[in-house]
Amino acid sequence: MTLQDESAKGTKMQLSLMPRDDGLTIRVDEKRLDAAIATAFKDKVRTLATHGGTQVTLDLTPVEFMDSSGLGAVIAIFKAMPSGRSLVLSGLSPNVERVFRLTRMDKVMTIIPAATAVSSAVPSCGTDPA
Repeated sequence: MTLQDESAKGTKMQLSLMPRDDGLTIRVDEKRLDAAIATAFKDKVRTLATHGGTQVTLDLTPVEFMDSSGLGAVIAIFKAMPSGRSLVLSGLSPNVERVFRLTRMDKVMTIIPAATAVSSAVPSCGTDPA
């Protein structure tokens, strides 16, 4: 399922949801995770993550650039995860991975390769490609 969300500033953001047996994968279908969409991203993903099962995987494969606002949004989502639920990051590009490494957040959060997350995903019914 593809979600398109529009922030108060009129900025559009796209996410794809892929239910799995143990939770949910949320793919960020944006090239940039920056100040322009960080607040809307954080609010939407936080809401989805609270109902996403025991493991929520945030697939950042399409994201080529992340600034401090994007990093802050991911950290806020990580901190908001309910007890007994985990947030896993997957598919980090070299630039995005560098942001996590430089801030040492790679030591705090679980980061896996994209292929691992995709192989455990269950295709969702009624996916809207538009």
